[in-house]
Amino acid sequence: MARVTGQSRGNVVLRKKQYNLSEDEICSAKIARNFIIGKIYNHKWMLERMTRDYPLRVNVEDFKETSQQLSSLILEVRTCEQLDRLRGLEGQAAISYNRMFDQMILQQKEDFYFRSRSRRPPLDNVNAMLSFAYTLLAHDTASALEAVGLDAYVGFLHRDRPGRVSLALDVMEELRGVFADKFVLSLINKRLVNQSDFLKKENGAVIMTDEARKKFLTAWQNRKQEMITHPYLGEKISWGLVPHAQALLLARHLRNDLDEYPPFLWK
Repeated sequence: MARVTGQSRGNVVLRKKQYNLSEDEICSAKIARNFIIGKIYNHKWMLERMTRDYPLRVNVEDFKETSQQLSSLILEVRTCEQLDRLRGLEGQAAISYNRMFDQMILQQKEDFYFRSRSRRPPLDNVNAMLSFAYTLLAHDTASALEAVGLDAYVGFLHRDRPGRVSLALDVMEELRGVFADKFVLSLINKRLVNQSDFLKKENGAVIMTDEARKKFLTAWQNRKQEMITHPYLGEKISWGLVPHAQALLLARHLRNDLDEYPPFLWK
């Protein structure tokens, strides 16, 4: 519904560098491809983790085949210097990953299923939760970017559109799977949500009840407190600080302190 925003940071030099690079499509693609590499790598990790943890409950061959497809796409993304081509590769990876998503739902299969991604409005329980999780993640990422002096509205992969936090959508790509998707799956598989937590409107839209959103937000904040070791920095931080760490790394790259932006590659 809202977020608290402090004073504009005085790092105008950093923001001007961001704006200049954003205007150059080749430079934008070189930065954006690392966001996509992080996203595909983390989706691949999720699929491999499922085959390791639940070999008797998922189709291991399908998961391994999809994992190999994602590996091939990562190699293509790594050398891509065109934004349109990059979006196409990201789309191919998303189709492959989404095809496996329903199998990762292990409980309450009658009420929770995933056929395809539906937005504005979400048309089933899973999409309703995914949309809510992505909205929360986008707000957290936008706040992190602004805290380090970047403009959350000027992206590299997602181009300028009034009212859209394009850079936040860029940076959160690599966290969609390992944070948001995994969080939604855990709520379903641990039976922390059920069919009574959702309402279906006349236009087919599915929304969460007020009580369900409270449960969701409480669990979301708890997850953000969990400690992990950042795969690039090697330091212990909470999940909630990961967007801030990535925002700092992106700022360092734009200042030429790092040769490339290091994506969040979860292990």
